[in-house]
Amino acid sequence: MNDDQAKTVAIYATFPDNATATAIGRDLVTAGIVACVNISPTMQSIYRWNGQLEEAEEVVAIMKTQQGRVGQLTAEIERRHPYDTPAIVVLPIVEGSLRYLDWILAETGG
Repeated sequence: MNDDQAKTVAIYATFPDNATATAIGRDLVTAGIVACVNISPTMQSIYRWNGQLEEAEEVVAIMKTQQGRVGQLTAEIERRHPYDTPAIVVLPIVEGSLRYLDWILAETGG
């Protein structure tokens, strides 16, 4: 893995429904901010919010991009997301298919 490939990341984010995740994901790919969005519908979330125990069905999305796009990606999700505090977590990619990592970089302007 070269230095450029080491700059690839996966972003884990949750959304209230498939339509929201799909609309935001499609726009992020179209804009070249992410190379790919995987959307997995219907997961059960249990969390504390404003002092109350909450349970909700959510949708998880995993997006692949390069480190240099994370600020733009985060800002775009936060701007469009219906939650006050959307879950957005950046995970480094430490290994992977070199051709796939190169594709992520190419699709996101790297």
